[in-house]
Amino acid sequence: MNLYGSIATTTTVTPTDSRLLRNFGHKPSRPSLIVYKSMATRRSSTTGASPLLRINSNFSALEARVSLVFALATQTFSLSQRLLMELASETAKYVFPSRRFESRTLEEALMSVPDIETLNFKVLSRNDQYEIREVESYFIAETTMPGKSGFDLNGASKSFNVLAEYLFGKNTKEEKMEMTTPVFTSKSQSEGEKMDMTTPVITKKVAGQDEWKMSFVMPSKYGSNLPLPKDPSVRIKEVPKKIVAVIAFSGFVSDEEVERRESTLREALKKDTEYRVKNGASAEVAQYNPPFTLPFTRRNEVALEVERIQE
Repeated sequence: MNLYGSIATTTTVTPTDSRLLRNFGHKPSRPSLIVYKSMATRRSSTTGASPLLRINSNFSALEARVSLVFALATQTFSLSQRLLMELASETAKYVFPSRRFESRTLEEALMSVPDIETLNFKVLSRNDQYEIREVESYFIAETTMPGKSGFDLNGASKSFNVLAEYLFGKNTKEEKMEMTTPVFTSKSQSEGEKMDMTTPVITKKVAGQDEWKMSFVMPSKYGSNLPLPKDPSVRIKEVPKKIVAVIAFSGFVSDEEVERRESTLREALKKDTEYRVKNGASAEVAQYNPPFTLPFTRRNEVALEVERIQE
């Protein structure tokens, strides 16, 4: 204590404290030491602590708040980076597809499909027009499409959105599931007919009615343990193992193009000595690519269920 009753106090200040004090206009005489002189020898009547202690307390609280803000900012930045990387990775699967089927023509050589889950199948035979596949069983989510065409933009968009809502959380478990490929649009002879489809979304027309059905292929990891849809217009079904003949083409799908490709496939199968079109089989259309894909790189398929010719 000096003659004037003041207290000289020496306090060690960390680099962080020193930077904070400079921001408030304080200039410490030495980098690591600073001397606070106070004329107060009595305790504050309001807090019971000396002004010096209150100053130190205020700086500590400020430092804590700055540290907290900095930590939160760092964590947010790290999370944002991770989310952006995941988004970029998912987008790359569609924008820069890497999976390609074996090509028979130049048209097929230019086709590509997103690098996401598709149907599990084995190619049994192949020629310059079509290939025969043995497709393993799988589960689908199906809905009836509005309109008189399986490729009407308005009806297809509505049906796609209904199925996408189920896939991305509108189900009893509120679980988001992975998208698969392709999307199927197919015709059928009747409501009671066994479904003929392969990957993605399936649209099928009921004989005698202007009604189509669209289907999403479900991720295989769920098997039969799929969450139930909350929307009653969505139905879950299992498609049994089957053999199909497939013809591929690029560009955008239309009713006229599907009819032409189906006719070509049926005519070609008449010359096949090992397989024939199964009685009552109807065409199904598989679309593998998102709408923004360039037409000449898109992969579409028309398939017919076939059976072995009994000798």
